[in-house]
Amino acid sequence: MINVGLVILFVILAIVLSAIRILKEYERGVIFQLGRFYKVKGPGLILVIPVIQTMTRVDLRVVVMDVPTQDVISRDNVSVKVNAVVYFRVVDPEKCIIQVENFYEATSQLSQTTLRSVLGQHELDEMLSQRDQLNHDIQRILDERSDAWGIKVSNVEIKHIDLDESMIRAIAKQAEAERTRRAKVIHAEGEKQAAHQLVDAAKTLGGDAKALQLRYLQTLTEIAGENSSIIVFPLPIDILEGLSNRLLRKEPARE
Repeated sequence: MINVGLVILFVILAIVLSAIRILKEYERGVIFQLGRFYKVKGPGLILVIPVIQTMTRVDLRVVVMDVPTQDVISRDNVSVKVNAVVYFRVVDPEKCIIQVENFYEATSQLSQTTLRSVLGQHELDEMLSQRDQLNHDIQRILDERSDAWGIKVSNVEIKHIDLDESMIRAIAKQAEAERTRRAKVIHAEGEKQAAHQLVDAAKTLGGDAKALQLRYLQTLTEIAGENSSIIVFPLPIDILEGLSNRLLRKEPARE
């Protein structure tokens, strides 16, 4: 015959072992007692009364979730494919179990719809040049909407924005035209500044005959330094007048 006491001892031992739970440092246990929320326990060794209590484990570590590629139509009617990655973690184990059936799936679906909604409000150029601002806007909206689930969205990063080949060629042509426009503007600005400098120089030289003569002689010196055997240049009347005046001053007075 089987020893009844041994059987009872075995049953009690099995119940005690089944009541023991060990939660890691990054885990919490949401305890329900007769179907009603009781408390959040952990980490470490906890006891869960069999039949009366049940426990659901919740991981508090940061979750890295890939957002599947989404078809987005920008505000300027350009179709692009965008995917992203979302970083979030559970900050309230009670809410993430009670307020939503599957917090991971709910966060994933919310991320997809928010990504399409936010990017659809911007033009293609803004998507390509203002990615940091778009990441911040998506993260802020996700964090606000998932707060009721006990979720904290810490970061969102847009990974890829894929365009059609025709759109890539159009963007390249646009960029080339923009570079050409800037080059022409810079060249025109340089010509304008040079013209102002020439006008100022002409005014300065025109106000002083000696300065004009010195500039003329300097130009002749520069020409003489080049590889030319014969130099023909006009002689300004102003220089002749200056020389004649000097000769007259040096000539002795006649009796």
